[in-house]
Amino acid sequence: MTVVLRARDIHTYYGKSHILRGVSLEVREGEIVTVLGRNGAGKTTTVRSLTGLTPTRNGTIEIFGHNTTRWPAHRIARLGVGYVPEGRKIFGSLTVAENLKVPEVRPGAWDLGSVFRLFPRLLQRKSLLGRQLSGGEQEMLAIARPLLLNPRLMLLDEPSQGLAPLIVREVIEMVRHMREQGLSVLLIEQNAPLSLLISDRAYVLDDGKVVYDGAAAALLKDRELVNKLAGAGGNVGVGSTRGDRPQAITSEQRQG
Repeated sequence: MTVVLRARDIHTYYGKSHILRGVSLEVREGEIVTVLGRNGAGKTTTVRSLTGLTPTRNGTIEIFGHNTTRWPAHRIARLGVGYVPEGRKIFGSLTVAENLKVPEVRPGAWDLGSVFRLFPRLLQRKSLLGRQLSGGEQEMLAIARPLLLNPRLMLLDEPSQGLAPLIVREVIEMVRHMREQGLSVLLIEQNAPLSLLISDRAYVLDDGKVVYDGAAAALLKDRELVNKLAGAGGNVGVGSTRGDRPQAITSEQRQG
């Protein structure tokens, strides 16, 4: 299976603070890969590094076969990379329809019609200002905008953050739908159970390092390990099956 995104041993700093300490991960064509971790584990810094918003100091990033390690964010986006930032970041003073006119639309399957079919509530509210939408509707709008770029790879940072449980499930189903439409997805999340249910593989970050790398289904089976590694959301709806227990990376392996 073709690898569409590969990060190797990336180190990212904010000033003198060493945030990512040798993160390596990959996304293959047609996969949903989830990145879990507690607050402050380095999840958002990872996605910002991959999209060129917070450049790495060491390591390499490849997207669609291009070495994008030193590329600016706009150049990475033009490769066919969509990004939904944490906190939605829609334009509150623009209407829904105006927000959807902001991206530089690329030809492809996703247009206003297909976006409104996926998000019928946005069609109903297209004349409302962004700030008048509910949290869930704002998240839908934040996801809809990069879809108009017709990306091949989508990176979503905490799309379920602050949403009611029913809306969270809707958002997660939309992510699954993206994969069905041929997109590869990197999903940054704290809601371990729901994100693992739709994912092929998972990574868990702790203190800027990868402490789990393996099948999402195997991690989902082990409630104890999910709680230990991923923390928030790890005890909701996770089965307690102990068979096929996935292996966490030990402290010795991390140092090696």
